[in-house]
Amino acid sequence: MLAAYDFEANIKNVLALGAMPILAEIRPDDAQLDVSRLADIESPRIKAVLVSHLHGGIVNMPALRELADRRGWGILEDVCQSPGAWVYGKRAGTWGDVGVMSFGGSKLLTAGRGGAIFSARDDVMQRIRLHVERGNDLSPLSEIQSALLLPQLSKLDERNSVRAKNALRLAERLGSVAGLTPFPHPKLDIPRPTQPVHYKLAAWYDRDAFEGLRRETFAVAMRAEGISFWPGFRGLHRTHSNRRFRSFGPLSNADRADEQLLVLHHPVLLGSESEIELIAEAAATIRRFAAAIRDAVPPTAYDELGR
Repeated sequence: MLAAYDFEANIKNVLALGAMPILAEIRPDDAQLDVSRLADIESPRIKAVLVSHLHGGIVNMPALRELADRRGWGILEDVCQSPGAWVYGKRAGTWGDVGVMSFGGSKLLTAGRGGAIFSARDDVMQRIRLHVERGNDLSPLSEIQSALLLPQLSKLDERNSVRAKNALRLAERLGSVAGLTPFPHPKLDIPRPTQPVHYKLAAWYDRDAFEGLRRETFAVAMRAEGISFWPGFRGLHRTHSNRRFRSFGPLSNADRADEQLLVLHHPVLLGSESEIELIAEAAATIRRFAAAIRDAVPPTAYDELGR
């Protein structure tokens, strides 16, 4: 089982195992897996929950851990977007039976490729060792690439803190632009029970507030200003045949995420306060000229924009 709004590879990995994915609803405020909805799902065929912390959001892992233990579900915790995050007093990835981290080219910890799997369960680690034979034959990561991660790891908490403060500052500024609603962020002056990590910063986009300007066009306009805004993931239930997944009840919040989420890539979140202000000013300017931008884009251009 996994959220209906998630990275596409997660559902593909489930399908590759010959299993049937169950897509679950997400929260309406921050598009994370809605753990409260899982209590109504009962099936002896469910074996595990694959859960991701996305776009600076945090899943309610204490509630999920309690429910999973009661139902006999395993938890695979995807922290590819959130290395170093604090989730209810514990590091992201340590709530699950298995944690997964990516070192891909654009990640907060990057070696250009590869990743890491970690677990406190000896049986899980033994199965992983047997599967990959001699450590990294299946998924090679050179010693030089591994060494590149060490200085990044030593600076991870510091950089995450800078990104979190700038994300909060930018969220407050973007929140003043009608039609943009950033994800809610926890306060940063509390002693680390929860501190999200921002590989992406997300906001809900209201097309009507932008004179009918499509989300994809808004993102293109922001990129023309040198700011890396993109539409969010596609809803998994909208990109896969109904025969390839199951769901319990409607997925209306996931539908909304598919249509309305925008994400900002992380490098700008290490910038100065003045650079953060420029991002908000660019969004406000595009809103002011939204009608003109909308009318200047020919209908055929939307094929190239992806929607």
